[in-house]
Amino acid sequence: MRILFMGTSEFAIVCLQSLLNYDYDVCAVVTQSDKPCDRGQKSKASPVKKYAVEHNLEVYQPESLKNKIFSSKLFLLKPDIIVVVAYGKILPEYILNFPKYGCINVHASLLPKYRGAAPIQWSIMNDEKETGVTIMQMDEGLDTGDIISQVKIKIDENETFGKLHSRLSVVGSDLLVETLKQIESKKIDKVKQNNLYATYAPLINKETSKILWRNTSKEIINLIRSMNPYPGAWTVYKGRPVKFFKAQVKKNLEKFFLELDIFQKEYVPGQIINFKDDSIHVFVGNNEIVSIKEIQFPGKNKMKVKDYLNGNKIEINEIFT
Repeated sequence: MRILFMGTSEFAIVCLQSLLNYDYDVCAVVTQSDKPCDRGQKSKASPVKKYAVEHNLEVYQPESLKNKIFSSKLFLLKPDIIVVVAYGKILPEYILNFPKYGCINVHASLLPKYRGAAPIQWSIMNDEKETGVTIMQMDEGLDTGDIISQVKIKIDENETFGKLHSRLSVVGSDLLVETLKQIESKKIDKVKQNNLYATYAPLINKETSKILWRNTSKEIINLIRSMNPYPGAWTVYKGRPVKFFKAQVKKNLEKFFLELDIFQKEYVPGQIINFKDDSIHVFVGNNEIVSIKEIQFPGKNKMKVKDYLNGNKIEINEIFT
């Protein structure tokens, strides 16, 4: 089976690696164009391109999938199937219909939930207890194709985006190999997605990752988990942006307030109460407390709060906004 692989991000690398480990004929790799970085001074290749070049695979980076140049390359490659993993572009109809077995996509959610670009982060943000990987037969919609195979896994209570991303990439690669075997042997039963249960996971932007201190402690913790290691959940301290990467819900609040003799004081969401147990304690919605454990200011490395406070100052009663 000749496979054309289309992928861009880190998530796709494990799938590509599995295809090579199982001696599948990967005829070429398609990935997105190099992106400018370092304030536009240099171009940066995608993780998939770097991996493909290291393994002597032919790489294509078309600006558009709709031009005749790419369609002619596709005709010359003659793939039996196209495997798409975190590629980041919509495939036009002629590509979807070109290979013998069509195009399949490895998606990091239990479709039809969390269609879109950021399913892992949104599943953590929304406090889901389980997620998984779905392999679907691609159609012209956004993650709307028939389900070929699916695997569920539990989300650990304190699991970050980075850790869940790594686990799902391995789950997805194993499922991909098994699914390709089923496709070759024609032992697949496709299931149509129920659009009534569809939810969406749009791209993460600056507004998505901003901490809203009026939210509950659980909602804030989930946001911080979902943005770790990138892009980082952020707030503003004295006009400067600051990111948080690890936090906990403060328990035994009545005892906490009584010990500080501040039970009768009134606080506003985002207000810094004190520093204790190597944490910054912040008042949030529902009269709850969040304990911040890891912090990063612009131009600085990510640090444990206790290390940051050794040489820097954050003032009690100031308000994160």
